[in-house]
Amino acid sequence: MVVQQHWLGRGACAVAAVVGVAATAGCSNGGDAVADARPSADPVLVVRHAVDALVDAGTARARTAMETAAGGTRVTIRGEGGYDFRRAMGRLRVVLPKDPAGTSGHQPITELLAPGALYMKDRGAGVPPDKWVRVDTTTLTDGNLVTGGATDPAAAAELLRGVRSAAFVGHEELAGVRVAHYRGTTDIAHAAKAASPQARGALSAAAKGFAEDAVPFDAYLDSEGRLRKVRHQFSFANQGRTVDVASTTLLYGFGSPVDVRLPDPADIYAGRVRM
Repeated sequence: MVVQQHWLGRGACAVAAVVGVAATAGCSNGGDAVADARPSADPVLVVRHAVDALVDAGTARARTAMETAAGGTRVTIRGEGGYDFRRAMGRLRVVLPKDPAGTSGHQPITELLAPGALYMKDRGAGVPPDKWVRVDTTTLTDGNLVTGGATDPAAAAELLRGVRSAAFVGHEELAGVRVAHYRGTTDIAHAAKAASPQARGALSAAAKGFAEDAVPFDAYLDSEGRLRKVRHQFSFANQGRTVDVASTTLLYGFGSPVDVRLPDPADIYAGRVRM
């Protein structure tokens, strides 16, 4: 797959506007739930149902990290915010990596996530500071799994609807919460067919854009079956080079208020975005 949308500019340009690492920072919802691994249950079904458990939970705080590796260079982009799984809408503050000199040439980017759309503020040369850039995620060759620099938490979860194989690894401690760790492979095309209507368009685009549908994952579920952490590993071709991407999403603070207000049409930039 060739990702042509270099939306995040300088920092992400080196990685084709993509993402990464496992953010192991703490996440807590204020409880001390004990994970019920249920090793006798079918791991495939357990992981697939984690998506529905998030919808039942409603909202959550989210931390994302995306690490890309190409030609010996590693770049990490991090995001933090909140997500409403019932409305399939969220707000993230995305921080680009520092340049080789150790300085940051760009202020954090505000991203609003909505079904079929990504809105970005403080993004791109030539964009007025009071304007937003809107991207139709159903037209991206990766369905915004990597382009935005932070995988949409709903997309990260919806990918698990396409799990083909999974195994229970064991119990682990995640920020004071005992979770069940599952490892396996999901299929983008299968996930697109099984996805909720809000996520189907973007995942269908990704199914057409990635050269490989199979995506290895590690998922961590709490006692209520809610996804607490998921790490996906993607690999694609960009301008003749293979780019490896590790995208991690951490979820915590379930039930926290999440206020997402999409920009008015007049506040969306219609001009050309310079990288």
